[in-house]
Amino acid sequence: MKNKNFILPLITMGFVMLLIFGCKKKDDTSTALAVGQSYQGGVIAYISVSGDPGYVSGETHGLIATPGDVSASIQWYNGSYVTTNATSASAGNTNTETIVNQQGAGSYAAKICYDLSLGGYSDWYLPSKGEMLKLWANKATIGGFTATDYWTSTEYAPQGQGNAWYFKTNAGGSPDYGNKANVFAVRAVRAF
Repeated sequence: MKNKNFILPLITMGFVMLLIFGCKKKDDTSTALAVGQSYQGGVIAYISVSGDPGYVSGETHGLIATPGDVSASIQWYNGSYVTTNATSASAGNTNTETIVNQQGAGSYAAKICYDLSLGGYSDWYLPSKGEMLKLWANKATIGGFTATDYWTSTEYAPQGQGNAWYFKTNAGGSPDYGNKANVFAVRAVRAF
């Protein structure tokens, strides 16, 4: 009986030690996220800073771009000139949803981004004018810009029915607006 009374506390002490030392949290040695790094189905194109919409201090958020063009040559509209009211210069996801809701089925810039499934993610969208500027600012690090002109999801408000903003890479990365029937390249993004 003496041996049994001694073994039970010893076993209990062993379990307690295992719980204390076996469950000790390891130091976080994860690598910090950086522009140009492969991440969540694409490449990190931009990391949010204070003052950006949706910025949260102490958290890392930003934009992930597809590694390359989703299309080398596609029109902005689905064949019908309608005003979509996708005029945000900073909310490409909202613009893309608005465009797809207004334009419906078809093969056009916003729709191919909206339908894209890449790297296990299906929340891709056509970047807004402002988001495309952020991609362009990091072009050397993220790579993949092979075309001359890229569509954005931002409709040109004064002439929304027929025009939208696009991005001219051969003009030093300047935005311009053009007819929605023009065919330009498309680079999709997603937020993280």
